[in-house]
Amino acid sequence: MANKLVTSLVLAVAVAGAQLPFSADVLAAAAKEEKKKRPTQLMGPSVGKKVQKAFEFYTADDIDGALTVLLDIEAKKDYDKAVVARYIAVMYTTKGDSEKKAIEYLEQAVAPDILNEKDHGESLKLLGDLQMQVQDYKNALVNYQAWMDFTGENDAQVWLKIANAYYSLKQMDKIIVPADKAIAAFGDKHNQNPYILKVQSYFERKMYPEAVKVLETVLQLFPENKQWWQQLGMFYLMVEDNDKALATLNLAYKQGFLEKESEIKTLASLFALNQTSYKAAMLLEKHIGTGLITRDDKNLASLANFWHASQHIDKAAKYYGELAKLTNSAKHYRKQGMLLKQDEQFSASIKALNKALELGAKDVGRIQMAIAEGYFYLEKYKPAYAAIKKALKDPKTKKVAKGWESFIKDTAQRKNVTI
Repeated sequence: MANKLVTSLVLAVAVAGAQLPFSADVLAAAAKEEKKKRPTQLMGPSVGKKVQKAFEFYTADDIDGALTVLLDIEAKKDYDKAVVARYIAVMYTTKGDSEKKAIEYLEQAVAPDILNEKDHGESLKLLGDLQMQVQDYKNALVNYQAWMDFTGENDAQVWLKIANAYYSLKQMDKIIVPADKAIAAFGDKHNQNPYILKVQSYFERKMYPEAVKVLETVLQLFPENKQWWQQLGMFYLMVEDNDKALATLNLAYKQGFLEKESEIKTLASLFALNQTSYKAAMLLEKHIGTGLITRDDKNLASLANFWHASQHIDKAAKYYGELAKLTNSAKHYRKQGMLLKQDEQFSASIKALNKALELGAKDVGRIQMAIAEGYFYLEKYKPAYAAIKKALKDPKTKKVAKGWESFIKDTAQRKNVTI
């Protein structure tokens, strides 16, 4: 369940992208110095006029017209070639269905490293984003790193994209550093996605205690997110900290965060493990009643067991009876009959035990003993004596039945009842 709950969160953030644990902070000063040295360049007049014409088409929402003009340009200067390639890439990106062509032209635009500072930086970042979209995660990582080296920026979303790229590449051990970088860069503007990736990284590597620490942190930051409560409870179970699992899931339940049958049943089981079977029974009974938990043989058996463990014999007998009718099983009628006898409901007990015998119950001697006791306490000595005679035939109950035989006979004689 826990696997199922973690993976769904990661998929929700998968489109966010990926990033690398490189030292952008260290390179920032050098990158800024490099930008100071980069000269400002202008397009040649002829190329500039054609680019202007293309943007007139673009402004009129005619992307194909703009592309036709740009693709027809035969630039001579390296700078003009790079600029035109960048504009073509932008147009293909705008179309939304030509990522591979956009990538091809962006690679041409950034390769000579001569675009103006702003254009070169934006092109590197866009190139990484497009490569993420076509699942070219390795090259996306290269270009995100190039963007950080060039701009010297420490961008939370880019670190998140890097962490996500490592997740997509299944390099789970490499997720943690960029995810932590993203968390630090987000600062007070907390974002859940890097935590999701960290939990997935630890989960996939079976590092459950580390995952627990992440979840404990993120739950404090996002207490309104029910999935964090559910996941933390499940991870506590993985590290066998049942007390914390119970406390966490119980708090989640009180806030209305447990909405699935499996979640309620897990909480009920934890109550039972914690020697509070009464709470387990109450919880299960409530949600079987509401229909959230299926009223089937397995769940009714759990409910009957919880009531039995909490010494509510009448309730346990009631649900074993329902279970017996549902399954037509001898063992459940036997259990119901024994509990009813314990609860001194002798007539109902005898009826259930006879049904168990009718369905082929194997423990005949003990059942006949119980039937004899029931009849005896109802002061029906003749059928009591008949039942005890049958119990005498079972080697397992012969010794005890012998004592009851004399007791029933003597009592009947005292009360002038013929048996």
